[in-house]
Amino acid sequence: MPARHGDTVAVEYEGRLEDGSVFDSSAGRAPLLFAIGAGDVLPMFESAVIGLEVGGAVTVTIPAEEAYGPYVAEARQVVPVDVFGEAEPPLDAHFNVIGDDGESYTGRVVEISPDRVNVTVDFNHPLAGHTLTFDITLVEHHPARE
Repeated sequence: MPARHGDTVAVEYEGRLEDGSVFDSSAGRAPLLFAIGAGDVLPMFESAVIGLEVGGAVTVTIPAEEAYGPYVAEARQVVPVDVFGEAEPPLDAHFNVIGDDGESYTGRVVEISPDRVNVTVDFNHPLAGHTLTFDITLVEHHPARE
């Protein structure tokens, strides 16, 4: 029976960037478990699984606009290091801030100025601006209850 909307599935996968480098993989971990239609994975990733049967495999390429969006230069900001308190923030550290609109945003420290006065923070998703290619294999399929 092929996987369809509402079913719970487990997949093994490998995700690659445009240059072929692997950015994520289920290798050595439990398969990724999700319900089709729940919105827990990228929509095109989810759509690629629909119609697969256990053991079936597919490769899907997801353009940046359908994945984590384009890279937005304005989402990269320089802020005083003292906004982080007493401790110097480590490079690549992730943190959340509440914006003026009340929304929560995740930022990542990408640079600390040589004089240790300013920090460059990137609020883009780390995969923003990248076309993503996934090799997906369906390893478990649990049909939705009718």
